[in-house]
Amino acid sequence: MTKSLSVLLASLLVVASTVSPLASAQQTQPLDRIAAIVDEDVVLQSELDRAMHNVKAQYAGRENQLPPDNVLQRQVLERLILVKLQVGRAEGSGIRVGDEELNRAIAGIAQQNGTSVDGLRQKLAADGMSYDDFRNSVRDEITVQRLRQSFAQSRVSVSEGEVDTALAQQSSSGAQYHLAHILIGLPDGATAEQIATGQQKVDGVKNLIDKGELDFSAAAVRYSDSPNALEGGDLGWRSLDEIPNAFAQLIRDMQPGQVVGPLRGPSGFQLLKLVEIRDGSAGGEQKMVTEYHARHILIRVNENQSDAAAKAKIDTLRARIVGGADFQATAKESSEDANSRGQGGDLGWFPADAFGPDFGRQVEGIDDGGVSEPFRTEAGWHIIQRVATRQTDVSSENQRAQVRETIGRRKLEEEYNRFLQEMRGEAYVSFRTGDRTDENATAAPAAAEAPKDPQN
Repeated sequence: MTKSLSVLLASLLVVASTVSPLASAQQTQPLDRIAAIVDEDVVLQSELDRAMHNVKAQYAGRENQLPPDNVLQRQVLERLILVKLQVGRAEGSGIRVGDEELNRAIAGIAQQNGTSVDGLRQKLAADGMSYDDFRNSVRDEITVQRLRQSFAQSRVSVSEGEVDTALAQQSSSGAQYHLAHILIGLPDGATAEQIATGQQKVDGVKNLIDKGELDFSAAAVRYSDSPNALEGGDLGWRSLDEIPNAFAQLIRDMQPGQVVGPLRGPSGFQLLKLVEIRDGSAGGEQKMVTEYHARHILIRVNENQSDAAAKAKIDTLRARIVGGADFQATAKESSEDANSRGQGGDLGWFPADAFGPDFGRQVEGIDDGGVSEPFRTEAGWHIIQRVATRQTDVSSENQRAQVRETIGRRKLEEEYNRFLQEMRGEAYVSFRTGDRTDENATAAPAAAEAPKDPQN
């Protein structure tokens, strides 16, 4: 978990000071002013200043791709507002991140930065960021991640028919496409005037790109209303099943470097760039893995049973089995794993890493019919009986799983971006800094004025 979290943190510039390189956290002394009121929460000026610094650090050597400070501040503040709204929505849904989980996540971030938690604390202090601010940023990002996971579970599903269709597309084209986009957002139920303003803005952006006055990524940073605007609109590598059907055929016919649009979508007007193409059909060959059929007995360690007591129980059970007792009957009688106890501890067929590395090492280290020595995991003390071993071709299964995941990821991105837009539109936001000071907004900024000169 900590590894995926650190990757997530690295991708979110509003908390870029929490990840390597840690030197990016250098900042001025935080100010105790309010930059924006967001429903019942606030964005502090110190948060905005730190986030602005981090974005500029990310663009070191490419400063010409950044818009003027007032425009960049507007983009960064909107990103911070979205984080506040997501955290508020998550907490309102009962999502909480406990101190123990937070400590594990921070320990993982420290490890990936090649230091200890104490070393991380010292580095943050040297770079001008308080450890409490750092912890709050990490807690917020875990909270947002949890909200996104909850959203995916409740609103995103992928049918077997969708997987079959995507596999058929892959068989005819194994290509993957590196894409970027610029979104000029429109609110739900946009008026004719709002649509016209959005059309004028996107046409102006496209004109700047076509004339070479602004490259695509710089235009995205400056003008896009998409959550990935500060990343230059980069969408990464995608296969056709990860691309909305309305755009898939269009992308098939594009050449690297080409920009198309404006395209009207559910969220507004888009400009789409094909950065490059690669062959993604690397996996037609068989992939054989060893699978194991095994049974286990678990004696839990918890507040009602000490580690020593659980170890004594598992030792006694193993001695009985080695002495001739039936493993399945013993598991039905004594195992504390409710999921497998009724089946005599039977876990079915699984690859070695299915239940974690400790479990995998034990099942690999015994012969068919053998019983392992007692071993400890987070759940308690186990013994395993290996029943049989087989070689299985999982290439087809893996391919279906990967396709299902990519379709789900694409659907989640589309749905979650709409969810963010709706949430932003419903929020009360009052700006206390920048060129929108004292502007009260109950809706997200839609189509702003059309671009003129990129240096203005």
